Amino acid sequence: MPADRPQAPFNRRECRVAEIHAAGGYRIFTLIDEEGPEPAPGQFYMLSTSGTSGAYAGRPFLPRAISVARTLGTKGSRRLEFLIDEVGPGTIEMAKLGGGDSCGLAGPFGSPFSMPKELNPDAVGAVLVGGGIGIAPMAALRRHLVSRGVPTRTLLGFRDQAHSGGVDELFGCEETRLAYEDGSSGHHGYVTDLLLQILTGDDTGGAVIYSCGPPAMLEAVRLMAAEHSVPVELALESPMACGYGACFGCAVPKTDGGYLRLCVEGPVVRGDEITSAMAGEAV
Repeated sequence: MPADRPQAPFNRRECRVAEIHAAGGYRIFTLIDEEGPEPAPGQFYMLSTSGTSGAYAGRPFLPRAISVARTLGTKGSRRLEFLIDEVGPGTIEMAKLGGGDSCGLAGPFGSPFSMPKELNPDAVGAVLVGGGIGIAPMAALRRHLVSRGVPTRTLLGFRDQAHSGGVDELFGCEETRLAYEDGSSGHHGYVTDLLLQILTGDDTGGAVIYSCGPPAMLEAVRLMAAEHSVPVELALESPMACGYGACFGCAVPKTDGGYLRLCVEGPVVRGDEITSAMAGEAV
């Protein structure tokens, strides 16, 4: 291979876009991955298009780290579903793709969620707390837990109707409790209000909490879990350049000193492993 020829990033492959369609304020983006292994709930992929256009023409950008929301099919024809929000050049370009187009994909990367009894030997159920685009890994985790007979309670929160989506498709008819900050539906307030009701109203000795969402929400969940002595795993979000630990762009401080890289030691971390969940920012 000529030395000046660009080489694909680690584990990168071109995948065909099956479809992309609106889901509330977001979009469900489906790729056909013919080669990769089945991802575990909490893992993520690095997605990229061929370039940018419009207002972002000529501006280089890195692949986007996006958690998988649902996996269908088997190896050779596996469908990977992602929930995307058009917030920057990478996701805007993805939203322009259609069925049959090509999208660069690498992964799955990162550490997945643990099973409840790995976090709490006395666990009898799990509470899932998702916010905004962070509902995606919660959807994957919930299906995983339900398939294994683990009782779950799912709490989802959104800023407003315009910043919500994917609930019906990703969670189906499964029971969920919804919170909207603007009061347009469900509980008027934060999703952490619903979590507090559970933590103060139930015996939490057999509980574990899983959460993904905006950094401020994750920090609130982390502190509430610590106050009530409930084990918690958080799926943190952070800008990433590579996805496999080379750039240290997603490092967050650990409780016992030093740093952990979210793309390798995360993105799923225990709440007591980090000093704050505010270190991550949405991609």
